[in-house]
Amino acid sequence: MPACQTGEKVHLLSASRTILEPDCAITLTPSPLSNALNLASQTYLENGARLLQARGTIPIISTALRPAFAAATLPLLADILNLAEVYASISGQTSLRIRLERITGDSCRKFHVDYVTLRLLRTYQGPGVQWKSAGSEQVHNAASGDIVFLKGRKFPNWCENLGILHRSPPLSSLPAAQRVRLLLTIDTADACLCGAEHEATAMIQQ
Repeated sequence: MPACQTGEKVHLLSASRTILEPDCAITLTPSPLSNALNLASQTYLENGARLLQARGTIPIISTALRPAFAAATLPLLADILNLAEVYASISGQTSLRIRLERITGDSCRKFHVDYVTLRLLRTYQGPGVQWKSAGSEQVHNAASGDIVFLKGRKFPNWCENLGILHRSPPLSSLPAAQRVRLLLTIDTADACLCGAEHEATAMIQQ
């Protein structure tokens, strides 16, 4: 996906708005990375912070995140901000939390539903999120680049009958060279804040 150009953004908005329907708990839009975005995300994975997180409106987040991106990784920052705009349009929220993380272990190994309203996931490098229907043993895998929206337990009128569980893909069983992911997560700003103020914050962990 070439950094969410106008046509791609319109398509993504149209495809992802299905998540707002009462009987829909997940949407997935296949979005292969452009050459520029693939190179930028690989470079960031090798040289960027292990964890990058910011909260606030998109302009404030943009200002907070910019120092963490070298020139070679700016296509990645542009894609993150474009996806933030998509998320804001679909969720109706203007204050967001953005989290970019290098993952090297089996985090979130159990299938679960997040305690959030609405979550966007995009894995830039490595295997994507896994999900399944409750009571089913069939596991589905998102490809690298796919853009996934998931309803959480705090979504209005959410109920157990929606029945979609997800988890991070186990990495320990993969060859050593493949045991790494670069994952983007976008939520509303109150995710994991337990009611704290929606002030803009930025955190970088090397």
